[in-house]
Amino acid sequence: MPSVPNGVRASSLDVRWTKSRHSNAEGNCVEVATLAEGGVAMRNSRDPHGPALVYTSAEVAAFLAGVKDGEFDGLM
Repeated sequence: MPSVPNGVRASSLDVRWTKSRHSNAEGNCVEVATLAEGGVAMRNSRDPHGPALVYTSAEVAAFLAGVKDGEFDGLM
């Protein structure tokens, strides 16, 4: 489990944030960063100093597998 807590100020993390190339001018984007101790942090690109959600690598892998399998298509 990553030692960084959920809700930590995103700008306080010493990480490199990555934004999708599918981002648009309206700011509809989530940025992600790999944490040094493992895990992934996510933040709202419109609020870069706001809270970051922190997930384990296994949680992110499970979510991405579900996305690829179409499990979340009903959300759109």
